[in-house]
Amino acid sequence: MTPFSRAASALVFTILCAATLAGGQGAGFYDVRSFGASGDGKTLDTAAINRAIDAAAAGGGGTVAFPAGVYLSASIHLQSNITLFLEPGSVIEAARPDVAAFDDPESNPVAEKFQYQDFGHSHWKNSLIWGIGLENVAIVGPGVIRGTGLDNGFDRFSGDSNGANRYRDNPPHSGNKAIALCRCRNVVIRDVAILHGGWFAILATGVSNLTIDHVLLDTNRDGMDIDACRNVRVTRCSVNSPWDDGICLKASYALGEVRACEDVVISDCFLSGSFDEGTLWDGTYKWSDAAYRSSHMGRIKLGTESNGDFKNIAVTNCVFDGSRGFAIESVDGSHIEDIAISNITMRHVYTAPIFIRLGSRLRGPEGTVTGTIRRITISNVVASDSDWSLGNVVSGVPGHNIEDISISNVRIQFQGRGTPELGLRVPPEEERSYPDPDMFGPMPSYGFFFRHVAGLNLHDVKIDTAKGDARPAFVLADVRDARFRALDVQRGLGNAPLFDLRGVSGFSSDDVRGLDPQRLPDTVNTKF
Repeated sequence: MTPFSRAASALVFTILCAATLAGGQGAGFYDVRSFGASGDGKTLDTAAINRAIDAAAAGGGGTVAFPAGVYLSASIHLQSNITLFLEPGSVIEAARPDVAAFDDPESNPVAEKFQYQDFGHSHWKNSLIWGIGLENVAIVGPGVIRGTGLDNGFDRFSGDSNGANRYRDNPPHSGNKAIALCRCRNVVIRDVAILHGGWFAILATGVSNLTIDHVLLDTNRDGMDIDACRNVRVTRCSVNSPWDDGICLKASYALGEVRACEDVVISDCFLSGSFDEGTLWDGTYKWSDAAYRSSHMGRIKLGTESNGDFKNIAVTNCVFDGSRGFAIESVDGSHIEDIAISNITMRHVYTAPIFIRLGSRLRGPEGTVTGTIRRITISNVVASDSDWSLGNVVSGVPGHNIEDISISNVRIQFQGRGTPELGLRVPPEEERSYPDPDMFGPMPSYGFFFRHVAGLNLHDVKIDTAKGDARPAFVLADVRDARFRALDVQRGLGNAPLFDLRGVSGFSSDDVRGLDPQRLPDTVNTKF
């Protein structure tokens, strides 16, 4: 939909609302100003907004409209069969906690006792807009949700390397999410912009039939977390989140049960982790090399919180600029399978463009065992100015292989400058550590590092470096059944080998530039 057609649709909707409203309601439309909201940015409008929602719900449902203005508010209580419509020029602004009290977080005994995930994932009521156990709800329109008074949790965030002891609450009566939904179904979030969204701009937990479309998030922590949800479409979104993940799929234990994240499509989205907060939204795109902790995150990720499974997921037609690459992580027992990633472009990639990690942190109920990652297809990926130290990383743990990985039609340019000494390095296993691309330190390969992998197929791949690099292009350790075909790779400085095989069985390569075909049934330590 073009900007003109969006504006025209909004205008038509507004005219219809105005034509049918009578005393603040009529034909299912409810204007918050008719219930006492001032929209002056100074008067607290929380009670008036919630009165409008109550009236709509009492009438069987309807649209609660926000005309142009700034609506200062604390917690807004969504109800079933309600649409919040933010008209052009409207802003819902989160009040500071010293001005208004947000709802306190609801009790979550499982989360509070076991702390398998942090506080932000485990509560929903302490938010600007929240709903629990609802159906048929929507937040739409070309207006803005601005989380000025929301807490982001950074000042209380702590934890060791495996992510323990991260359960830290937010200050009393404060909110820490812009939109939080739990155990809802039939949800649409469309066309809105969320600025400075707190701990999560959007947190959806246990939601089914969820559509997030044409949403702009320019925020100081996670853009959106889709946790243990089913049948999800995230389309045409733009996310700038320099200090945390952009679009993150999770399967945590926040609901007190193991629940999968499945049947998900993410398409036609833009991700960045390098613009100053707010400059994606205002169109100035100010590049920041001083992003908080120099994290430059803003990526798409599956996992970290991974008690439940991830199944049947497609990510396609997305653009990354100045962010980390995409990550697939099972460390708490989840089974990740049937994942297709295609048509991705990246530039200025901080850390690994491709990171796949099967680990054994096992932060979950008693009896949790190491999960699986299998049947992953990655195709049509283009990346430039990628981090020199890591390359791409695909790593399981001893006794637990990542299985059936296909990577094809990939073109990546790395920065280069790795040394021969790094090429000899054996990265630590870090079996129980928090998963992140830099968890192993600089890698011994500049292109791809594969460890504890079974069933690997690479074809039509080109990788090179902007500056000279003295490491091998590929290092394989404890890998079986690996096939490499149609590769255009750059040999490292000092005649570094293209391949360093450290315990590999069933290796073959064909049509590799500068290398004769290879067939190696079994090898302990071979370089060529």
